[in-house]
Amino acid sequence: IRVSGEDAVDFLQGQLTNDVRELTADHSQLSSYCSPKGRMMASFRLFRLGDDILIQLPRTRLGPILQRLRMFVLRSKVTLEDASDDLVQIALAGDCAPEILGDLAPGAADETVQGDGLVVVRVAGDRPRFLATGTPAAITALWQQAANRAIPAGASAWRLLDIRAGIPVVEEETVEAFVPQMTNLQLINGVSFTKGCYTGQEVVARMQYLGKLKRRMFRVSIDTDPCPAAGTELFSPRSASGQGAGRIVSAAPAPGGGCEALAVVETAVAESGDVHAGSNEGPVLKFLDLPYQFEEQKAS
Repeated sequence: IRVSGEDAVDFLQGQLTNDVRELTADHSQLSSYCSPKGRMMASFRLFRLGDDILIQLPRTRLGPILQRLRMFVLRSKVTLEDASDDLVQIALAGDCAPEILGDLAPGAADETVQGDGLVVVRVAGDRPRFLATGTPAAITALWQQAANRAIPAGASAWRLLDIRAGIPVVEEETVEAFVPQMTNLQLINGVSFTKGCYTGQEVVARMQYLGKLKRRMFRVSIDTDPCPAAGTELFSPRSASGQGAGRIVSAAPAPGGGCEALAVVETAVAESGDVHAGSNEGPVLKFLDLPYQFEEQKAS
């Protein structure tokens, strides 16, 4: 989604979980869009391309989010449009990626570099990885530059790297299933607790300061094929919740077989390790490390 106009920042500031005022030509940010009940309707990355702000999110969520945001424009001097047919995006990951990008390679996660008709965002991960967005001509030139040094891969390869980085994505099947803290969004700089009011802010803030987080996102491996879809329910004989033990956020095939996934799980049953995908007899979730710590781990 392309957001343009002199009121673009102020408009988004009243809608999204992160502080849009901190978005600059050389800094991107993760964020989300919540319902009035504080449940995420979408999660995404924001970055600038020239004077415009771009919102990158799954295509299945683009139409509904664009339509909803437009409902609140009113008299604001802001324009929102689907930029999917105007801009092209490819991703580069691996040790060769910085060399391919050269001066266009940002040095740290969430930093951006603009030039040659495109913007490049560095994304957190266990290896150098970048999102490049720009005109068809600019991306074609970059693709040709990378052709002799990089191997084309499908979207599931990038999704696996997002899973290993602990970056959640709200899919159609998980709309309004989670408050941001359930997906660790506050731990990866996707939520501001000092920015002021936005849609759902009261619920999100109350969860942070007054509530007890009973569910959170974990990284897991699952010995199954095919991988469970986003939204797949989780079960545990130890769960006392009428809402079930949790849900899959996203999953992707693992190189050694089976799947890796991000899953929002009741913290009480996660500690037991007795959690199954799809049914009480389904494959067991094996809990893996995330690249960041939970708040209580930092405190200790």
